[in-house]
Amino acid sequence: MASWYGDPFNGRRAANGEVYDMHQFTAAHRTLPFGAIVRVTNLRNGKQTEVRITDRGPFVANRVIDLSLSAAQAIDMVGPGTAPVRLEILGGPNPQVGFFGVQVGAFQSEDNADRFRAQLAARYGTVSIAQYDSANGMFYRVRVGRLPTQAAAQQLADQLHANDQLTTFVVRLDD
Repeated sequence: MASWYGDPFNGRRAANGEVYDMHQFTAAHRTLPFGAIVRVTNLRNGKQTEVRITDRGPFVANRVIDLSLSAAQAIDMVGPGTAPVRLEILGGPNPQVGFFGVQVGAFQSEDNADRFRAQLAARYGTVSIAQYDSANGMFYRVRVGRLPTQAAAQQLADQLHANDQLTTFVVRLDD
């Protein structure tokens, strides 16, 4: 399922450091590498567009990609806001290379994020905090693990969800 984003994110920094322009054909994905070129097909109407991954997200259950406004317009999904899609990687960096972790929380208080990090580190080892300057202010994202494959990160996500009832998202660690 795809969604789209525009205002109030337009003009803010994307996760790759670029300024987000909702009129460019870009998208947010949790694990594909920055610079990956992806063909997005709206399964309701067959319309396609190509986007470049520049941001991280969406962090909503059952959504796999957040499209820019222009990309969403190209496949006629602005009105409904979401659409079932098929993604095809066309080019860019190898999506299997890199490190993956599991996002388990996002806090507006750095102190709360740090307390949660310390609590999890005692049980799970590597836990980091990544800052994210969102349209709603600064967030501190707590991430567990630094794993070489997306499959290993998904295993950890399943464990964190089962053992601690945490909402989990596998993410690419871009540091």
